[in-house]
Amino acid sequence: MRVLVTGAAGSIGQVVTLGLLERGHDVVGLDRVPAPDHGDLPWHTLDCADPDAVAAVFAEQSAERPLDAVVHLAGHPGEASLPDSLTSHVVTTAALLDAMVEHGVRRLVYAGSNHAVGHTPRRELPGELLDVDTRPRPDTFYGVGKVAAEGLLSLYADRYGLDLVSCRIGSFLPEPTTVRNLSTWLSHDDCVRMVEAALTAPAPGFAVLYGISANTRAWWDLAPGRALGYEPRDDAEEWADRIAARPEDDAEAAHVGGPFAGEEFYRPALDRA
Repeated sequence: MRVLVTGAAGSIGQVVTLGLLERGHDVVGLDRVPAPDHGDLPWHTLDCADPDAVAAVFAEQSAERPLDAVVHLAGHPGEASLPDSLTSHVVTTAALLDAMVEHGVRRLVYAGSNHAVGHTPRRELPGELLDVDTRPRPDTFYGVGKVAAEGLLSLYADRYGLDLVSCRIGSFLPEPTTVRNLSTWLSHDDCVRMVEAALTAPAPGFAVLYGISANTRAWWDLAPGRALGYEPRDDAEEWADRIAARPEDDAEAAHVGGPFAGEEFYRPALDRA
């Protein structure tokens, strides 16, 4: 499969790029910064928020060897103003989807986020797991951007019959470092397994899965991912005896979004002069 990976120079992007290459896929990298050292990987340096530049990439690839799919990992990973968040997460997705429709690329895997439901109180899940059908409850403007991007994916799946999967990623880390991470961790290896499953699942249409490892203390339901072929193998519990308790652990466990649901992230939606 020939796959365009956006945000390929980022922390998740580099892991996914190398993982897909190791599994025999052809990868084309795209980022706003030059390529890391990945050998002769084809690379495009541009901003996904520029629809003309994105369309040019697809046209160039179509003239050489057409793309089969897109893995969209580009986007500002932290909180910003609402307009900046919408540009980073929604406008970039729209530019890619329009180019996909124009050039006949049928599948996109999106780096969604647990922060799309981050304001869901943990007390509402006594002994239960949060499923993908719960209503969106973003905890930040970052989360709002991820919710809006999922809405756009749903629209394009319905309009054009595309296969579009949003992976609501938890805590992508080499290893868990906090008590919250014992529930939210996504290992590097499981991240690659997740992306490949989303790329190869037969006809998913629009689908959402939770991007976490097979954590004993998981807060989110892995069943939707397993239905698409994602079988995580790692468990944060292996690190439990090495993680010291902290005073902020209780507050971070109050909502599934952890500290992002706290007042430190409260701010106006729009920057003013």
